[in-house]
Amino acid sequence: MAGDFEQQRVKLSTGVELDVVDIGPRDAPALIFLHGFPESHRTWRHQLPHFADRFRCIAPDQRGYCGSSKPQDAADYTPDKLIADLFALADALGVETFTIVGHDWGGAISWGVALAGQPGGLYPAWAGRVTRAVIANAPHPGIFGRLLHVDPAQRAASQYIRLFRDPASDALVREQGLAGLLAKAFEGRLAGTVAPPEEIARSLADWQDPAAAFGMLNWYRASPLDVPAMHAPFVEPPAMPFPKLEIPTLVIWALDDVALPPSNLDGMDELVPNATIVKVPGCGHFVTWEAPGAVNAAMDAFLA
Repeated sequence: MAGDFEQQRVKLSTGVELDVVDIGPRDAPALIFLHGFPESHRTWRHQLPHFADRFRCIAPDQRGYCGSSKPQDAADYTPDKLIADLFALADALGVETFTIVGHDWGGAISWGVALAGQPGGLYPAWAGRVTRAVIANAPHPGIFGRLLHVDPAQRAASQYIRLFRDPASDALVREQGLAGLLAKAFEGRLAGTVAPPEEIARSLADWQDPAAAFGMLNWYRASPLDVPAMHAPFVEPPAMPFPKLEIPTLVIWALDDVALPPSNLDGMDELVPNATIVKVPGCGHFVTWEAPGAVNAAMDAFLA
């Protein structure tokens, strides 16, 4: 069992403050770990101690989560702001170049961080700062956006996003925190995905705080992602040219993810020419703690 990690409060130039784990040698290559919904830095509780002997391991509780700043306006959670937080965090900690590591929503932001910060990246001020990427069960935006329009399985699996975005859900969240909405969204679909009791207790404390609950939901509400209703026609969306991610990238994919089927890997080699794909069978969405040995081994081989 992973114990507690000491956190420091870091003020960012983007106007928010994040609680951040920062362990390992200061002069070692940096890994920045981004958690997803509805977790915290503890998504990485089995990775941080494993890598901290060789790497500087940095893991924030992201904007909207836990004790970090929780602006309540959805406009404060657009992807550009979440990506900017990450580079501002690196600046605040004196980190010039780094490997970005992300799971779930943290992985979605990691795709953006990598595309913006790779050599010759989309954002000149950040270009060259991201040297490698590790993405675990977080769909590539170019692939996922298309699947929602053409793949009935992915569209069905993503209907919970429509529920999260619906203002009609707000009363339930105010009354029961996030737990009530999660139970409604994933009823009968999370069998076998059971966190240890002490981790569930930590999460429930965060989910019961309405400010944190709406902060987390705002990640979905501010996203430009189009999630059609099930009755909408299945048609190929307009082709969107997507920049290639050229840096070495490790994609770890647990194959029993109820929200993200393995079809999200189709076409990855075209968009990410230097991708290494490691599939983890018999494992659900939360691969970093459901199969930590597989994740650590894949990262060890990749980072070597």
